[in-house]
Amino acid sequence: MAEEKGEMTVEEAGRKGGHKGGEKVKEKYGPEFYSKIGHKGGQKVKELIEKGKEEESR
Repeated sequence: MAEEKGEMTVEEAGRKGGHKGGEKVKEKYGPEFYSKIGHKGGQKVKELIEKGKEEESR
């Protein structure tokens, strides 16, 4: 698997890292944060779809 130099595979690194990043964000900003950014993302997608339809109809 990993070489003798102490390097690790991507799979091993993934297991070692786990989900700490998301957990830290959740602790810092709370679950509402994800809801807000999800809503913003959805609004942006909606806006881009509408813009694409306008361009298509020209």
